[in-house]
Amino acid sequence: MAKKEPGKTERIAAELRAKIESGTYAPGAKLPSVSDLQAAHGIAFQTARDVFRLLERDGLAFTQQGRGSFASPFLGKITRDGVGRYQPTAREEGGARGAFEAELNRLGLVYKPSATEIGRARPPKDVAAAFGLHHSAKAVFRHRAMRAGRDASASDEGFVVQLATSWFPLDIAGDTRLEQQDTGPGGSKSRLADLGFAQRRIRESIEARFPTPAEAETLSIPDDRQVYELIHQASTAEGRVVEVAVHVMPVTIWRFSYTWELDAD
Repeated sequence: MAKKEPGKTERIAAELRAKIESGTYAPGAKLPSVSDLQAAHGIAFQTARDVFRLLERDGLAFTQQGRGSFASPFLGKITRDGVGRYQPTAREEGGARGAFEAELNRLGLVYKPSATEIGRARPPKDVAAAFGLHHSAKAVFRHRAMRAGRDASASDEGFVVQLATSWFPLDIAGDTRLEQQDTGPGGSKSRLADLGFAQRRIRESIEARFPTPAEAETLSIPDDRQVYELIHQASTAEGRVVEVAVHVMPVTIWRFSYTWELDAD
């Protein structure tokens, strides 16, 4: 059977892909607009839009409402070391405000701080159950749209690579630095340790799903690109759960790495 020739959308997307991968469009560079593609190739608006959807699906481009489409700041993936990232030396490396910033630093990327939504609310049922809370009790939450970029001096540069909502028991986190924008070197885990609630046991579960419309919009990804939902639960040596976090991460950007030491036979 003869091989099917690629359609116009795939052909134009392949041309742009080659230019991104070769560096003709540098990481983070602005790509041609939809109208530019229409004029250059004599194609319909939807065809031009589909070109960008193909690039977005493969993690080569991202679109920001009102600003246009841009080449991905990096063509690799952010490796999340599920074991080592929570060691104090790793999450505080170079003065980082937590494991995420330290991971970006190792890639030569820049953590782009943005306002964290902080408040007190009734947590989801599974979070309340983990904390042993009554269904009407409140907990402290920190919600972040976490951005990466290349230029530390440009406040509007960068793009969202992860959504994260962390929950903490109110009797531990209330009226502490965990309710402030800047939690300090090492982030929330170091502050919990300062309060006498150092995390000693971590359990994480990961599944792939499609994003909600709001998640897709904030992450600047098509709603048919899957994300990882990672549930992180941390306990003290005494077994008390002191943090439950939900991370939403595009599959084209992230990979997970785990290393264990096994007992000798």
